[in-house]
Amino acid sequence: MGCWDLVAMVTDCTLPELPRPRVRAARLPGCPRVMDSPNSQPLNFPTTSRAHLRPLGVSIDDSLFTETKNTQKRKLSQKRKTLLGEAESTAHGNTAFQPPAYGCLITRPRKQRMPGKQNRSGSFSIGGHLSPWPRYISDQTILHNRKPCSDDYRKRAGSLQQPLGTTKPRYLEQLENYLRKELLLLDLSTDSAQELRLQPYREIFEFFIEDFKTYKPLLSSIKNAYEVMLAHQREKIRALEPLKAKLITVNENCNERILAMRAEERDEISMLKKEKMNLLKLIDKKNEEKISLQTEVTKLRKNLAEEYLHYLSERDARKILIADLNELRYQREDMSLAQSPGVWGEDPVKLTVALKMARQDLTRTQMELNTMKANFGDVVPRRDFEMQEKTLKELQEQLESLRDDYEEVRKEHEMLLQLHMSTLKERDQFYSELQEIQRTSTPRPDWSKCEDMVAGGRDRWHMLAEGKNSDQLVDVLLEEIGEGLLREKDFFPGLGYGESIPPFLRFDGIVENKKPTKKEVVKLLKDAWKERITEEQKEKFPDFFFSFLERHFGPGDAMAWAYTIFEYIKLFHTNEVMSQFYAVLMGKRKESVYIKQKQTIAQLLKEMTNVDSQNEGLLTMEQLSTVLKSTFPLKKDERIQELMEAGGWHPSSSNADLLDYRLLFMEDEEGQSVPFVQKLWEQYVVEKDEYLNELKQELGLELNEEVTLPKVREALMNIDPNLDKQTLNHYLRQAFQLPMTEMPEEGEEREEGIVTQLQTALEQLQMSDIRRMGPREQEPAS
Repeated sequence: MGCWDLVAMVTDCTLPELPRPRVRAARLPGCPRVMDSPNSQPLNFPTTSRAHLRPLGVSIDDSLFTETKNTQKRKLSQKRKTLLGEAESTAHGNTAFQPPAYGCLITRPRKQRMPGKQNRSGSFSIGGHLSPWPRYISDQTILHNRKPCSDDYRKRAGSLQQPLGTTKPRYLEQLENYLRKELLLLDLSTDSAQELRLQPYREIFEFFIEDFKTYKPLLSSIKNAYEVMLAHQREKIRALEPLKAKLITVNENCNERILAMRAEERDEISMLKKEKMNLLKLIDKKNEEKISLQTEVTKLRKNLAEEYLHYLSERDARKILIADLNELRYQREDMSLAQSPGVWGEDPVKLTVALKMARQDLTRTQMELNTMKANFGDVVPRRDFEMQEKTLKELQEQLESLRDDYEEVRKEHEMLLQLHMSTLKERDQFYSELQEIQRTSTPRPDWSKCEDMVAGGRDRWHMLAEGKNSDQLVDVLLEEIGEGLLREKDFFPGLGYGESIPPFLRFDGIVENKKPTKKEVVKLLKDAWKERITEEQKEKFPDFFFSFLERHFGPGDAMAWAYTIFEYIKLFHTNEVMSQFYAVLMGKRKESVYIKQKQTIAQLLKEMTNVDSQNEGLLTMEQLSTVLKSTFPLKKDERIQELMEAGGWHPSSSNADLLDYRLLFMEDEEGQSVPFVQKLWEQYVVEKDEYLNELKQELGLELNEEVTLPKVREALMNIDPNLDKQTLNHYLRQAFQLPMTEMPEEGEEREEGIVTQLQTALEQLQMSDIRRMGPREQEPAS
């Protein structure tokens, strides 16, 4: 029974993943042998240091391993001292068999030869036979699988006291003591505590198998069966590890699909919201059209009533006229019937009387005529009088206007005198500052040194530096250096997914640099603008840009192209196409500015083509000036002159000189326009700044002060009286960032509640496409 109980205790424990090496314990000095008999043979207990056990596949740091080993060595040395002390006390008590101590060599007694029979062990025999223990002992004395130092173990050990006169075999006591001591030496605070706890039981079971040769095959087969079963279970656990990883992968894929479906739902919701807003705008537009049509119908009805009354009066007049004509015709017929017999048959007396009366009428009429000449000889005709009176009034009006012009010229003359005096003072101040600067400042840089540093040599540097100041040359030099650095980069670091990162740059990781040429980037940007202009369903410009890249390069390379193009357009400030695309992409300018500028250039080219009746591509300077003035009626003569000079006009040129106007709209391979188009853009920027400055002066507020919507409306109408209602509302919506549905009508109470800072309103208008619609003051009619 004791043997099977020991087997049960061993099999209830878990095994480590790898078999432990057997180390033959060395005999410590002072450790006594089990038997004092000279014929005793040493019994080898295979022991393994449990301080070095660890599960399969777990890597341990060498420093941690060394520290743990040193700590366990100190603990083992203390426990060895304790066990050696107990062994000595047992030896002094004349005990023949000592409990095994850690590191001591444990021996078993030799087989004593009996007449005709060999005894298994001296300690197990009674009179040459096997010990009958534990035949008469309760099975409660067998060592149970209990934790050695627990309260339950102490209570059970106290309650299971051996009866007087019955003792265990010494070898069993030694094994129990050895097991107990080994369990005490274990460090159960580690993760592999159960595997460490199994090792002492395995060693005891191996000792038991080695000492009982008769039962060794059976016990070994039992042990091997349990080992095979545990290895089989371990293999099953290992086989389930990939399934667990696969389950995690499937779970992640399902989560990604759920997130993708949610993103699609959000996109669909946003699209439906946009469609809703477009439909609301369409409804508002239709309502406005309905109101305008109703007003027009009312006006037409009124005109119809007036025309109806006019036609009634004309009909009555026509009837009267027809009646008069009929009466005259009847009278004429009567007279013709009365004179039909012939005039010669008239009475001579009657004719004489008629002649006398006619002469009297003639005399009276002549007298009246003479009287009229005498009375009204110095009187002018009324028509001449009215004409002269009208001429007098016109001359008086001209005199008044000339007086007003004289007063304005006089005031301007006084202002010019003051300006002249202030200009003289500024000139003197600037002259002194110039002298100070010339004395203290560093010399101007020698830009010719950059010829050898720029790719293309001297010719390309002269082409890049032509007509540019020092500040612009610095930008050109930085672009050339930056382009070289971009060429050297193979990858860009991802900017992450922060809120401040643009949507088309949100990526975490490394992005490939596609390394395109400047020409390829410009062509790609032009294609994007063409597709944007023809797009029906408008989306946000950054989202459209990324969608455009996905359509052209595929979803896999879209992010790499987005980072590459962004770095290029951020670097090249002097390139018109790149700088304008960068400003629109980053929200610094509305895309309507670019589109309106292109429409203006196309309209100007169309006007020039219409003037060119021969379709030769040539215009005279006079025709060019006429086209510019008709296309830009609000531009001053100085700016028209600047445009003509940019187009090739010189003061020495005559009006008959011919100009190839198609060359004014050409672009080079890198998207750079000719000076004529550049001057158009510069004048547009200057005119917008002047317009906003006039608006700020009209409002009379500081930039940090708040302004209301009615006040901005009034100021815009003052500086630009020709603004129509639709354009005015568009400017106000841009300044206050209001949707079309929330824009109040003029005179509503909620207008006063719409407030913003003046600086914010001016910045929003600066980003938008705003232009002057007419002169500030209405000119009097001539």
